Amino acid sequence: MRTRYWVCLAMAAVCLTGCSGFWKAPSNGGGGGGGGTTLSSGDFYVVNSATNEIAGLYVKAGTVTALGTSSKLSAAPIAITVAPNNAFLYVSTLGGIFVYTIDGSTGQLTLGNSGQPISSDPATSMQVDSTNAWLVEGFSGTSNLFAIHVNPSTGLLQSNQEQPVALPSSGIRQVAISPDNTTVLVAMGTGGTATIPFNAGNANPFGSVGTLGVKGSAGAAISVAFDPIPSGGTAPRLFYIGETVAVAATTSDANTGGLRAFDYSTKQEITGSPFRIGGLAPYSILPFSDGNYVYVVNRQTASGNTGVIAGFSIATTNNVLALTALGSMFNAGTNPQMLVEDNTKQFVFAVNFGGSPDLLGYTIDTTNAGYLDKVVSSQTGTDPVQASAIAAVH
Repeated sequence: MRTRYWVCLAMAAVCLTGCSGFWKAPSNGGGGGGGGTTLSSGDFYVVNSATNEIAGLYVKAGTVTALGTSSKLSAAPIAITVAPNNAFLYVSTLGGIFVYTIDGSTGQLTLGNSGQPISSDPATSMQVDSTNAWLVEGFSGTSNLFAIHVNPSTGLLQSNQEQPVALPSSGIRQVAISPDNTTVLVAMGTGGTATIPFNAGNANPFGSVGTLGVKGSAGAAISVAFDPIPSGGTAPRLFYIGETVAVAATTSDANTGGLRAFDYSTKQEITGSPFRIGGLAPYSILPFSDGNYVYVVNRQTASGNTGVIAGFSIATTNNVLALTALGSMFNAGTNPQMLVEDNTKQFVFAVNFGGSPDLLGYTIDTTNAGYLDKVVSSQTGTDPVQASAIAAVH
């Protein structure tokens, strides 16, 4: 496994230990803005970067509830992702990437690989492909993206090699793998977005890198996502890039962040793109699993650090795809970082780096199609925790 001198300086030896009961379980689950809910969710995991912990949570009859175990990290966490088979949680820290097994009955985590990292990389963003055999990851400051070959049954390395591909920029912000497992997108900040062919059956799954430049000369690509594959289809319809300075400020809207939408088959930007999102920093894009909506969370707006979520409906008319902004935006907390959908398809969760609170849960409004009703509001640890990432079982 490669060793990088600055990682070694940051953390000469790292050990992660599982522990339970080191923070008070959340108790304020319902009643946030939307009047509460009686619904229950699947399991999800939140990284609290200020306290170096992973909080395992779920919503039980409207109340955020601890899964019964949490994991304390001895190095600052950066990113997390759940493998598509729901068997493993990968956690990136300043000391490298660690793997946890997920108990299928309880959702509780057990540290694997004898407590040692499977890679020394402090991944900024990572995702496991649909075969559960490749962990694709990258980190800001390097001009390479890496594919780590893992065993789908154990979550551990198949070999001690990381397969690299050179990128045209070292500003890696976010990685996404298409659900048909053929394309990787990498948001590279001011360097635009890399588009990379992907083949899980190859010894090195990466193909030749292409680049989509940023829309505005002063802008940066900071988030990427793919639509789900529609029923009866074989590939997603759209992919998305969240950029700063993608639209012009106006007298009525000083926010310049935008959502760019591209036809997946042609790789052409659709009519109307980029779309206004009411904020400056589109940190996370969430295409909803039903294929009818896509949501974007802004970490900040022109008026302050209280984030907002913009939503769009997706429709096809005469084989032409179109996005239409919902009639309202939805409040998040302070400096929201990430959105995720739970596996019951009933909840959207947002984590807020600045708290106020750490976690918000939304359900889809039954009257206004696509609208988000805030029904859950909770801490994710003993504040301040700086909740920075969230991942849910699929």
